[in-house]
Amino acid sequence: MAMLEFRPTPFFADKNRAFWRLQFIGWGGAMLLRGVSALANDQPANFLVLVLIEALTGFSISLILAVIYRYLIDRQPLVTWGGTIVALAVAVSLFALLDSWVIGLYRPDADIGFVQRLVGVYILPLSLLGAWSALYYAINYFLRVEEQADRLERLEAQATSAQLAMLRYQLNPHFLFNTLNSISTLVLLKQTEPANAMLTRLSSFLRHTLITQPGGKVTVAQEVDTLKLYLDIERMRFEERLRTLFRIDPAAADAAIPSLLLQPLVENAIKYAVSPQEEGARISLSAQVLGNRLRLVVADTGPGLQSRGAGQRSGDGSVSTGVGLANIRNRLAQAYGEEHRFEMQSPAEGGFLVIIEIPHEPVEEPGSEPAASAKPLGQSNIHQLPGDRAIGTTA
Repeated sequence: MAMLEFRPTPFFADKNRAFWRLQFIGWGGAMLLRGVSALANDQPANFLVLVLIEALTGFSISLILAVIYRYLIDRQPLVTWGGTIVALAVAVSLFALLDSWVIGLYRPDADIGFVQRLVGVYILPLSLLGAWSALYYAINYFLRVEEQADRLERLEAQATSAQLAMLRYQLNPHFLFNTLNSISTLVLLKQTEPANAMLTRLSSFLRHTLITQPGGKVTVAQEVDTLKLYLDIERMRFEERLRTLFRIDPAAADAAIPSLLLQPLVENAIKYAVSPQEEGARISLSAQVLGNRLRLVVADTGPGLQSRGAGQRSGDGSVSTGVGLANIRNRLAQAYGEEHRFEMQSPAEGGFLVIIEIPHEPVEEPGSEPAASAKPLGQSNIHQLPGDRAIGTTA
C-alpha cells in the first residue's frame, strides 16, 4: 500500500524558501529595531552604516551556523547540544570581534581599549545569535514532530483501511462455502438445471460485489440491489419458503454504508430461520433516518436468539462459526469507532432482529453518472423476486 504524501504547514511547504524568508525577515527586523533605537538615542545618521554592517555580519555568521546545526540536529543529544554550545560560543565571539573592530574604525579617537569594547558589545551578538539558534531548533523540531504526527495518522488510516479490506475479503469465502455446498447438493441430487442456474447467478453476484472497493461505501439502495442478487440465488433452494419484506424510506435510500454490510445478516437469517423451519420464514429489512442517525433493522420470523450460538448446528447441517456477526461488529468498529450501535434482540412475539445505527452520511456526487451496479432503488436492473414485498420503495 503506497504511503500518502506528507503535507507540511503551507509556509514550510518549501523549506529552503521558508529558511531564506525567515533569514531576511529576522535580520531585517533586527536591523530596523537597532536603527530606530540608535536614532531615538540621538546617534548620527552615519551610525546606520554600522547597524547595517552588524546585520550583514549576523546574517552571514548565521548561514554558517545553519550548516553546522543541520549536521548536529540528527546526532545524539549530548553531541547535538554540546556541539551547539561550542559552535554558538565561537560564532558569538567572532561576531563580537568583528563588531568591535568595525566600531574601532568608526570611532578611532574613543578613549577605550579593544578588550573593553569587546566585552561591551558581546551581549548583542549573544542575544541575536542565541535567539536565532533557539528559533532554528524550535522550528526544525516543530516540523519533525508535525511530520511524525502526520505519518502516524496516515499509518493508522492505512491500518484501518487494511483491516476493513481484510474483513470485507472474509465475506466471499464464507458466502462461497455455503453457496457451493448448496450447488454440490443439487448436483448430487442430479438437479443439473437448478445447479447451473445457481452457478450463473453466483457469477452475477460476485461480479456485482467485486465492483466496489473493499473498504468502500455504497448507498442503502445499492446494498439492497446486491441483497436481491443474493436472495435470487437462495430462492433457488427455498422457493416459497423464503419470503422478504423491504421498508426503505426515501431519505435513507441514498445514505452511505460499508459495502456488503447487510448480506451476512440476511445469510444468517436464512441459515437459522428459513432453513430449519418447514414453513420457512420471512426476512425483513428496514432503513430509516432518525435525526443525524441511520437505523437499519434486519429481522426474521425464525426461532430466535437461542438457536444462533457459535458452534451450534444450523438448519442446513453446517456448524456456525460466528464469522458473519463478528465480522460486522469489527467492520462497524473500524469504520465508526464508538459512533455506532449493533444490537441483537429476540422480540417477545418471536423471531430475531439486528439493529444497526450509524451516523447518517448522504451520498451526493453531482455531475457523476451512476454505474450500472450502483443505480438508485427504483431504477434497478434487478427484477422483483417472487415473494418479495417492498414498502416505501419501488423494487
